[in-house]
Amino acid sequence: MGAKINDAHRGFIHCESDRLKGCDIQLDYPSVGATENIMLASVFADGETIIRNAAKEPEIVDLQNYLQATGVRVTGAGTSIIRIAGGESKLRNAEHTIITDRIVAGTYMAAAGITGGNLLLKNVIPENLSSVISVLRESGCRIRVKGSMVHVAGPARLRSVDIVRTLPYPGFPTDMQAQLVAMLTIARGTSIVVETVFENRYKHVDELLRMGANIKLEGRIAVIKGVRKLVGANVLARDLRGGAALVLAGLAAEGETVVSDIRHIDRGYERIEEKLRQVGATIKRVE
Repeated sequence: MGAKINDAHRGFIHCESDRLKGCDIQLDYPSVGATENIMLASVFADGETIIRNAAKEPEIVDLQNYLQATGVRVTGAGTSIIRIAGGESKLRNAEHTIITDRIVAGTYMAAAGITGGNLLLKNVIPENLSSVISVLRESGCRIRVKGSMVHVAGPARLRSVDIVRTLPYPGFPTDMQAQLVAMLTIARGTSIVVETVFENRYKHVDELLRMGANIKLEGRIAVIKGVRKLVGANVLARDLRGGAALVLAGLAAEGETVVSDIRHIDRGYERIEEKLRQVGATIKRVE
């Protein structure tokens, strides 16, 4: 697109351009962040930009809907090819409601599963959660969908799942992998989870082991042998989804669990402790 980019290997990337120009971009991997950033950069670029092997996540479609509302000529979101006609000098005002967060919804569904609880989630887009719903049903959760509501009832004890691979949408989301691993730590039998999207995405495993989980890692593969119970421990949230997984594990564990460095969790969940407390959890934030 004509940008000059300098990576000084000091944690900074310096980019400059007098004017971006539209071009044909082939992504090696259908990255959500890459797709979104190219879409945004293309709005004021000269000419048409074509993104091939684009990510298909619902958030990409939502971004397209917003851009279209402001006057951008963009089509193809939700498919592997997105076209953006650049050169717009002025966009119009628009009002747009962002879609509900499917990973937050999936996390609360997993909370019902790991505790044997009973939750009704409102304002959900079930179609965006089809892979999560399928895996949770396989693990023994009873799930009923009606319009924008999802009712989840966890079993007395979860069942293991044969194998789950994280994949780009519509596959099982990598952002639900940690929460699923936490669930499967107390499932009956042995489960296998394969992380195909990101490297080093098992930071939560060491913390779950401190709580009594039985998990063996082999590269991108996690072999989880379910135990009868987890025990409370002092654990560290090393990233966003791993932190949420530790909260779920703490809900199901015997005794008290203290999750530290919750700034990661706050990046993706608004007052998670208040919402869980409303449905019966014994949980509080300690300054």
